[in-house]
Amino acid sequence: MTSRLMHALRLALAALVIAAPLATHAQALQKQPAATYRARRVALAAKLNGGAAILFANQEPSLEYLDFRQDEDFYYLTGSTQPGAALLILGDSPKSTPPRTYREVLLLPSRNLRMEKFTGEKLGADTPNAPALAGVDEVLPLAQLPAELNKLTSASRGLFYNLFTEPASPDAKALVSFTATTLGLDSAPPTHDVSTPITELRVIKDDAEIALLTKAADASIAAQRTMMRAVRTGVTERAVAGQILATLMAQGCERPSYPPIVGSGINSTTLHYSVNADTMQSGDIVVVDAAGEFSMYASDITRTVPVSGHFSPRQREIYDIVLGAQQAAFSAFTAGKSKIGGQRTDPDALDSVAFNYLNSHGHDLHGQPLGQYFIHGLGHMVGIDVHDPSAYPTILKPGMVFTIEPGIYIPEEKLGVRIEDTFYVAPDGSLIDLVANLPHSADEIEAAMKP
Repeated sequence: MTSRLMHALRLALAALVIAAPLATHAQALQKQPAATYRARRVALAAKLNGGAAILFANQEPSLEYLDFRQDEDFYYLTGSTQPGAALLILGDSPKSTPPRTYREVLLLPSRNLRMEKFTGEKLGADTPNAPALAGVDEVLPLAQLPAELNKLTSASRGLFYNLFTEPASPDAKALVSFTATTLGLDSAPPTHDVSTPITELRVIKDDAEIALLTKAADASIAAQRTMMRAVRTGVTERAVAGQILATLMAQGCERPSYPPIVGSGINSTTLHYSVNADTMQSGDIVVVDAAGEFSMYASDITRTVPVSGHFSPRQREIYDIVLGAQQAAFSAFTAGKSKIGGQRTDPDALDSVAFNYLNSHGHDLHGQPLGQYFIHGLGHMVGIDVHDPSAYPTILKPGMVFTIEPGIYIPEEKLGVRIEDTFYVAPDGSLIDLVANLPHSADEIEAAMKP
């Protein structure tokens, strides 16, 4: 296929998901009301101790076949998929001289009208009604950001020592360095990591976020069911991965949450195997870790299935033990007390519950306990990122979403089993399995694999 034809197809597909003239603020993502994003910005400002936060959006890829995905913190605060933009948030500081009040500014890059003929129309600071379209109080050209920061820090030098930025962002480093020069300083002071207060906000999901996470889970359940019907002797791992991806797209996902893992035989014992290059053999077991992202919100699911459609006695034994460990962690959960990512010696850590279960049920071929084959943590937070940020160990509270994913990997037996569901802590403290409609038991797996 020629590059011109590929480009034409890509533009045609893009046209199918654009519901309004401006692609920047009318994509197929199911976004929340503008007031929700503003409330998040106000909540962040309250955590800045009178300081200022500056965040940068991701840049649009230079190559057309590369996927653009917005910076997660930037999207959480704005709902904007605008590439190359910046966000300035100024916290209230009534005791400073002069006093400062809350301010939010979205700064947009200069439009490239020639490129927009190929990539779609962008929102610019000169677009009529730009603040309302962007859902922010104020919109300025990105070119004014250095002058705005210089004006703010000149009026109150202390503000320059209370800046919150993304430390790894080259744009933030350049801006702070240039501002230091404009202020006559030899070097810029260190900035605070803005991801710290944003993480505190992101870890608790609101109802609309839970709705999107549920849609991501439902789409991922459909993809996993497709997988169960596709796994057969002689089928390649990559072919199964392809069917998973096709189902995710058909279910409305914009992309997978991560590269699908389809590991059969010895590959089932490699935790992050994603080459998907082998052909499945009769008698083998397959670990399939695959899920999708719906409107920027991820799911995370793993199922383990037998290539032949039926577990061998040993495979079923290990499978039942892993499932038992997951159920033990679920049963031990207490909102406000249980932790994820904790030490296996901590009685409040669900990791400890699962490890102890694995270590007290079953043995390897040498009579040794199975806990040694549980080589990873029990779970992680889920949200805009499939591994959403959190300060681990995390005490699990209402509004949090996380995984429980025990696993046993025994290379000597070419036998790996992992079972992973995504859970939501409801307002009443109960634990809800977002993947409850997907087969869990060995019998349910076998039934789902029947033609």
